[in-house]
Amino acid sequence: MTMTTQSARARVNRSYVDARFGQVHLRIARPASDTGKVPLLCFHMSPHSSRAYAGFLAAMGVDRVAVAPDTPGFGESDAPAQPPSIEDYAAAMGDVIDVLGLETVDLMGYHTGSEIGVALALARRQQVRRLVLVSAPIFTPAELIELHRLYDHDPITVDGSHLLKKWQSHVQWAGPGKTLDMIGDNFHDALRNPAISWWGHNAAFSYDMAGQLARVTQPILVLNPDDDLHQHTLRATGKMQEGRIVHLPNWGHGFLDVHTDEARRIVTDFLDAP
Repeated sequence: MTMTTQSARARVNRSYVDARFGQVHLRIARPASDTGKVPLLCFHMSPHSSRAYAGFLAAMGVDRVAVAPDTPGFGESDAPAQPPSIEDYAAAMGDVIDVLGLETVDLMGYHTGSEIGVALALARRQQVRRLVLVSAPIFTPAELIELHRLYDHDPITVDGSHLLKKWQSHVQWAGPGKTLDMIGDNFHDALRNPAISWWGHNAAFSYDMAGQLARVTQPILVLNPDDDLHQHTLRATGKMQEGRIVHLPNWGHGFLDVHTDEARRIVTDFLDAP
């Protein structure tokens, strides 16, 4: 039986490249032949890994190169010696672009990955063509104080209660259609490197998303699912030079797995538009 274009999937391979903080692990999907479409780099949320994009890469890789690195210190990528900034993460992702020999690229980010995408788009204005952001959160000063407190280093407990706390948080924010098996498939990535797993959030909450987002000149598509950053993303309205927000009602965390083909269509329509 011949698969339709919409349901077609490319093979996702895994490899390592060298970057400024050490080796970066990545997942990459390539089409069977060169289509001339701009490659897409995808940056995950914290504290997770490129595994979150695995199914989406297989869908996007049918007609373009699609890459998802593990950001430094997450997944299988080496960690920096000190807590990095969003700009540091972005610079390491720029190294990945260089090593892969990519010229013009499109970017997609998810939560912390959105901020990494914004920073990289600003650092490489001539190289980054378009930007897809899953959430573009803007926080008030009071919210940032509380977020820094909540997402500070979470100590390991002898009785393992920290694991239950993390699991319950994943279940709480799982979107409609995200099964326990789906949650379990990604859950262990949030438990890696517990001594530094808070670094991604620390960088994200220290980044001036409102100010930096306003400086981006490339076209931006913001996807705003019904997740924990939905309301904060609404504050991005009117703050982009060339951007729009698409609301995704009844979509939450895990929508890249639950609604893979529809997500691919939305992103592809934006990236392939004149």
